Amino acid sequence: MNTEKINLKKISPVLMGFFVMSFVDLVGIGVDRVSKDMSLSATLAQLIPSATFLWFLLLSIPAGVLQSRLGKRFMLNIGMGITAIGLGVAYFFDSFKMVLAGFALLGIGNTIVQVSANPLLVDVVPGNRASSFLSFSQFVKAIGSMLGAPAAVLFARVFNDWKVEFLVFGVVSILAVLWLGTVKIDESKQEEIKTSIASTFKLLGNGFILLMVLSIFIVVGVDVGFNSNSGQFLEKHFSIDPTAAESGRSVYFFGRMLGTFVGAIILTKISSRKFFMWTSVLGILCFILILLIKSHILAWGLVFMIGLAVANIWPLVFSIAVEKYPSRSNEISGLMMTAIFGGAVIPLLVGWISEISSIRLGMTILVACMIYLFAVSMYCLKKS
Repeated sequence: MNTEKINLKKISPVLMGFFVMSFVDLVGIGVDRVSKDMSLSATLAQLIPSATFLWFLLLSIPAGVLQSRLGKRFMLNIGMGITAIGLGVAYFFDSFKMVLAGFALLGIGNTIVQVSANPLLVDVVPGNRASSFLSFSQFVKAIGSMLGAPAAVLFARVFNDWKVEFLVFGVVSILAVLWLGTVKIDESKQEEIKTSIASTFKLLGNGFILLMVLSIFIVVGVDVGFNSNSGQFLEKHFSIDPTAAESGRSVYFFGRMLGTFVGAIILTKISSRKFFMWTSVLGILCFILILLIKSHILAWGLVFMIGLAVANIWPLVFSIAVEKYPSRSNEISGLMMTAIFGGAVIPLLVGWISEISSIRLGMTILVACMIYLFAVSMYCLKKS
């Protein structure tokens, strides 16, 4: 859609897909709560995000190819439906194996949702407003992410079962499917180049695209790594009460939510490449400081600032890559969705190092990740 008119009847149910997309961030509260309920080790608990994000590696590109044949709206509804099933499994079954199965289904559904939601949003907004709405979609996603920890506390108090949030979010996913199903959308199609798995992976031979794909791998790893380990870090490093420490991820997601909103404004003033550099610098400083300080009051502020720093890196990397190679947007999107697999690898590495040494040393992995992102941002500036 390239007209100037904004059609909220079409945009709203697609944005709801981004709210459902946020449910993948339940891995953080899942790590904290399930590990305590089942007395899991740090490494074993990190199998939860691994089981969730593994599917981005395996399914992103096949889902993108299938999407080109079946349509974006159809695939988005399939993804949200599978998300609902995964949340149901996580709620109704208590064994660790079934919890992993539930999170695996959540990961499969979320993979499909992320592959389809971004390009579908571009189809329903005016062409000159695409970047702004993509940033706003991350704002919507951050709202859902922020609700995970307080919802667990609320349902634990009211129903004596924190897992009720899985059931509630599953119902929301079903309602989102029904809402999107009532809307007719004229989808754009890429006909110049036929998308295939081979053509997609061939793009990794391009050095610039390879760096950007690795950046997605890293930033998602930072996001999920901090989300899934922040509770344990705040509890052990700052001696914060476990329930209060869990709410640290809500402070983090509040920072992310505000960051995407502010980012949409800042991007009207400065280039995406400069913003990428400065937000990477902010991330490095905040991660280093939170590892060095002892004040739990300052820690809360730094958790917020980390969320603020990380908030825009994903859409920045995506937009910079597509801006350089607009005719290959479908393949680039597929590769970047695959790179979300970083959310399965980096948290597991953080958990393993934390178990054999300390949570503080484990979190230094995230500092190294931010340094890589800063290096890529400088490369992008030189190539602009």
